[in-house]
Amino acid sequence: MISRREFLQVGMAASALVGASGFGNWSRLAAEQRLTQDQLLQFDTFGNVSLIHITDIHAQLKPVYFREPSVNLGVGSNNGAVPHLTGADFRRHYGIEDGSADHYALCAGDFAALAQGYGRVGGLDRVATVINAIRADRPDAILLDGGDTWHGSYTCYKTAGQDMVNVMNALRPDAMTFHWEFTLGSERVAELVENLPFAALGQNVFDTEWDEPTDLFPPYKMFERGGTKIAVIGQAFPYLPIANPGWMFPEYSFGIRDQNMQAMVDEVRIDGAECVVVLSHNGFDVDKKMATVVSGIDVILSGHTHDALPEPVLSDNTIIVPSGSNGKFVSRLDLDTRGGRMTGYRHKLIPVFSDVIEPDQEVSDLIYAQRAPYLAELEAVIGRTESLLYRRGNFNGTWDDLICDALLSERDAEIALSPGVRWGPSLIPGQDITREDIFNVTSMTYGQAYRTDMTGEFLKIVLEDVADNIFNPDPYYQQGGDMVRTGGLGYRIDISKPQGHRISNLTLLKTGEPIDSARSYVVAGWASVNENTEGPQIWDVVESHMHKLGTVRVQPNNSVDVVGK
Repeated sequence: MISRREFLQVGMAASALVGASGFGNWSRLAAEQRLTQDQLLQFDTFGNVSLIHITDIHAQLKPVYFREPSVNLGVGSNNGAVPHLTGADFRRHYGIEDGSADHYALCAGDFAALAQGYGRVGGLDRVATVINAIRADRPDAILLDGGDTWHGSYTCYKTAGQDMVNVMNALRPDAMTFHWEFTLGSERVAELVENLPFAALGQNVFDTEWDEPTDLFPPYKMFERGGTKIAVIGQAFPYLPIANPGWMFPEYSFGIRDQNMQAMVDEVRIDGAECVVVLSHNGFDVDKKMATVVSGIDVILSGHTHDALPEPVLSDNTIIVPSGSNGKFVSRLDLDTRGGRMTGYRHKLIPVFSDVIEPDQEVSDLIYAQRAPYLAELEAVIGRTESLLYRRGNFNGTWDDLICDALLSERDAEIALSPGVRWGPSLIPGQDITREDIFNVTSMTYGQAYRTDMTGEFLKIVLEDVADNIFNPDPYYQQGGDMVRTGGLGYRIDISKPQGHRISNLTLLKTGEPIDSARSYVVAGWASVNENTEGPQIWDVVESHMHKLGTVRVQPNNSVDVVGK
């Protein structure tokens, strides 16, 4: 049995907020291959309100492998704090046994070996089973989707998000918020949102022309559950026009909008809300800061940074619940809210082990129907991997290295740049690589692979700019994903330095020569936010490269020297 803090007591206002959290006692049982669905779903019902949280599914309808990060650095006050612990440090912090199921679910170490034993995770038909079980126990549970749902797969790209809308409607969410959805373009987003049978929330989604909230994305929705009035306030990704192409959704502006959030919290409290929940796509560190800036938030359901923690984090008496990504986890949070205040909670991060949880047949059939027209394309085998392919962490993963190699080779470039996105399932050694697998790590609506000239000086500016988006000590200035991935280029990064002084020792790997600030280099990349970018689609570039390779073997990448940790 996992040794873990099962009972927490913290002060909240003048009262005591009592919380219990964790996986329960399934770890050792799983390691002994006796894990059952009942054990995964076991939960001691608590209080009078249940919240169900899923987030960052990235259009993964089917079970996948997904490796958690081995590098997730925190800066400033978040240095060394969760979720910025990985590996043995993470397992020590939570009392996780080496080789156990929660080691596999939550950590990167020994991933390929553990994956052989524990199998795939996720699959929305399995997620449906988990949700249905919670609803059987608490029929009026509120299901909330944290966004990054209509993006990230072959079928989602081909149907402009319709496959995900169809399947998610079958899960019957009560509300959702947004990020990558907007890269479908504002016209398509409006078309989908107008037909949703649930609330599309975004207190920070404003009309650009009038600088005011929109009717399409109301700021909040009120629910009455368990004899309690609950307000759910939506918070879309604040930095959409910075991280993604603003020309795709020019009608909208975003931002954190703390003052408006405070106004919304005050408004729902005046309207009788006894519990205030923020459905957020801010990212964990931003949510943690928001809890200290905006008063009156009871719960933040946190998305965007894909963090999965077995216990909520408390920030200024606000419970912050991150629920992972790719359908790998479902969070259940039971609250005791009586007499106008919340007095306790119980939480469980439920891992969706696909070989253990029985798929819901209705949703399984629906998933098949979405995929059936494309099966031949999805299942086409392009190559095979002898390496673990993953993307997740502050710097290059092996999927990123493979994409950069493809850009260097297919686009005849000296240097390759690939975006530091977090989405994309993993493949374990010995797996075939299908066209679906390639799309799972490249699919987007602006995937053109450009080829251009950049001076050494400009390359440093690019790296410095991205580094500040990740390692600025103030979370409100962390506006990107992870560090841009590089091919053919090495450098040193000191994450403790201020803006403009983190990047040094730029080196052209092919020759070992220092990058000359005045010289121009041929650079290939993809996912430019600039309109009218020209070039072949990145998935075609990767597929062409992979056809030539046949079998993929990714060598260890030591091109980035990270200091100041």
